[in-house]
Amino acid sequence: MKTLAASVRQHFPEYLIEAWALGMFMISAGVVTWMMESPGSIARSVIANDDVRRALIGIGMGLTGMALIYSPWGKQSGAHMNPAVTLTFLRLGKIKPIDALCYAIAQFIGGALGVMLTIALLGASFTQPPVDYVVTSPGPLGVGVAFIAELIIAFVMMSTVLQFSNRKSLMRYTGVASGVLVATYIAFEAPLSGMSLNPARSFASALPAGQWHDLWIYFLAPPLGMLSAAWCYERVPGAEVLCAKLIHAANVRCIHCGYDPDAPTSCN
Repeated sequence: MKTLAASVRQHFPEYLIEAWALGMFMISAGVVTWMMESPGSIARSVIANDDVRRALIGIGMGLTGMALIYSPWGKQSGAHMNPAVTLTFLRLGKIKPIDALCYAIAQFIGGALGVMLTIALLGASFTQPPVDYVVTSPGPLGVGVAFIAELIIAFVMMSTVLQFSNRKSLMRYTGVASGVLVATYIAFEAPLSGMSLNPARSFASALPAGQWHDLWIYFLAPPLGMLSAAWCYERVPGAEVLCAKLIHAANVRCIHCGYDPDAPTSCN
């Protein structure tokens, strides 16, 4: 218990940042989707094509993800924003179990609060179809296709993160690569699974909506996909994992590898 208390006391800024980051992502997802899809929106009346509107939502969410990753706070926590990402770095030995637990709890709480705030801001036009709390649900091809699709996109996302974040020449572009993938997934994959990629993201919408059916897909497929990506990455000759951060900035501390900007140490 003392270890947990000490960790929370010392690392609570990073935990709060993780809650803030996913909360902001959910607010952005709600507002952008509402702007494009609510029946009374100007965008919906002007842009009749569903695919074009979905692509624009994807661009908005991709840019949101980039902004959060590259923000000073995102650089401090590592900008996981996703329990599946945190679990994968725990499996890779780059985040302590207590920190991983607190990150995941913060992500679930932050995401849910983000949706609640969006409900308070937008009201019934956000909670009713077609926006429908931005709930993730399987597409017309069914549960099996949705599960496989989530597995694949999670595998590709984590593979990309590991390839970029662990090469000094590419690390600075990790946020760009992640954002581009989010935008692409929403534009092209969302009709298959709703494009979750994140258990906390799906929970955040399911909680106020009371829509728990098929939630298991989004709790199982993203972690399995990302853990599989880590397993494959470890088997590449010469591959190494430097840290649990997506971007390791030189001017902020790192609770994962012990880096201190006032007394620099290398990641290990």
